[in-house]
Amino acid sequence: MGSLTIDNVKKCFGKVEVLKGIDLEVKDGEFVVFVGPSGCGKSTLLRVIAGLEDSSSGDVRIDGDSVVGVPPARRGIAMVFQTYALYPHLTVRNNMSLGLKQAGTAADEIARRVDVASTMLSLDPYLERRPAELSGGQRQRVAIGRAVVRDPKLFLFDEPLSNLDAALRVNTRLEIAQLHRRLKATMIYVTHDQVEAMTLADRIVVLNAGRIEQVGKPMELYNSPANEFVAGFIGSPKMNFIDAARLGDSEARTIGVRPEHLTVDPASGTWKGTVIHAEHLGADTNIYLDTEKAGLLTVRIFGVYDAEPGSTLYVTPDPEKTYRFDKEGRRIG
Repeated sequence: MGSLTIDNVKKCFGKVEVLKGIDLEVKDGEFVVFVGPSGCGKSTLLRVIAGLEDSSSGDVRIDGDSVVGVPPARRGIAMVFQTYALYPHLTVRNNMSLGLKQAGTAADEIARRVDVASTMLSLDPYLERRPAELSGGQRQRVAIGRAVVRDPKLFLFDEPLSNLDAALRVNTRLEIAQLHRRLKATMIYVTHDQVEAMTLADRIVVLNAGRIEQVGKPMELYNSPANEFVAGFIGSPKMNFIDAARLGDSEARTIGVRPEHLTVDPASGTWKGTVIHAEHLGADTNIYLDTEKAGLLTVRIFGVYDAEPGSTLYVTPDPEKTYRFDKEGRRIG
């Protein structure tokens, strides 16, 4: 079991309120991702769950039992940090088993758990090596293996891929997803990267300035953002926002349309514009278009599209996928 309940949790550092009343339910076996910009409170919330920070008020319950005041080692959690936090003088095997030894686990049970975890994470060839002899991706797998052997109620990941290069991030992301399917464990994962959030999560928690903006499945947030902040944060490239007054809409403050929901035509369309720049990415093309009516827009075209800077293009938004936001930033309709 590994359910988590966060009830009106607040956290202040001096006079600065970093968490402003967080309420959240995480079911046993869920993979939940906390996402948001730097300074939004996501890592602080994870540390409160782990017991590395005390909340200023509110309650945290694991499997229905309050863990407020309970030290981290007794909460039934295991945490994976972005810095790996491995002991350089210990082998991979000893790094993975150290926590179990300190807890007084029998030697044969330690050996069994390390063998299972190392096989699961393809670490068998490296068990007698030290961290300095491993790549960044291998070190992160060791850190994950150290968490796996503890058989925790909750796995907590604090931006575990941020120190890896792009290719390793993709590979390790896949390994974490496979690990979740195998273990069926409850995992809480913090990232600022919304691509990681979209590809890993059962549910995403979007945080902003210490508050939860929206909780939902990845495609729910993509298709039905609750407000302008979520609409702009989820999706890459980010959603285009247009001053509604420019388009003659007196009820909305902002009109939003995603780059992939704009259709391009060289001869006719809703908005005429001049190509500022084109990014050719192979699988798709991003065009930056300065339009007379809607201002600067990003247009995403799947596949290769030749668009020379200075040339004229017309774009038409998909009316079924155009969003309207009021003066408070809430989605209308």
